[in-house]
Amino acid sequence: MNASHRVVRLALAAAAAAVVAGCATQQAAPPAPARPQFTSPISAQQVVGKWGLAAYHRQEDATRTEAQARQGCRQPYVINAGPSGGFMMYLADDAQASEVVSKQVGTGPTFIGLPDEPAGAKSDREVLRFDGQIMVLKWMDPEVAGRYGTMVYVRCP
Repeated sequence: MNASHRVVRLALAAAAAAVVAGCATQQAAPPAPARPQFTSPISAQQVVGKWGLAAYHRQEDATRTEAQARQGCRQPYVINAGPSGGFMMYLADDAQASEVVSKQVGTGPTFIGLPDEPAGAKSDREVLRFDGQIMVLKWMDPEVAGRYGTMVYVRCP
């Protein structure tokens, strides 16, 4: 076998190796879908704890409802830390707590909801007030809001 045949064989072997390597990279798993891009202005540490809970349907009942929520500390609503950095709360009509996060896009309103849904999703709650001691949340789904009202959470001592 002469030198030119060896060069051709080596070139063919190198080309075949490149094709096989190219096929291997094309069979890699597709990338995971992108998560929504939002900030989380309220951390899980700020929300985890025991809360008194009450709700109102009319704005004029907000002050009275806050006082009722303080009385709810006798049987508090407990918010635990979630396994992935969020916090555990109940979604509407769900008997099992789900991990939620606070989310905001730009300077828009803050919401609490599932981390893989966009801010303001139908299952979210809009944060109307949060100061670490009082949290007021309004359901985004009008039908759910009509049943549950605006939720007032007051941190228990």
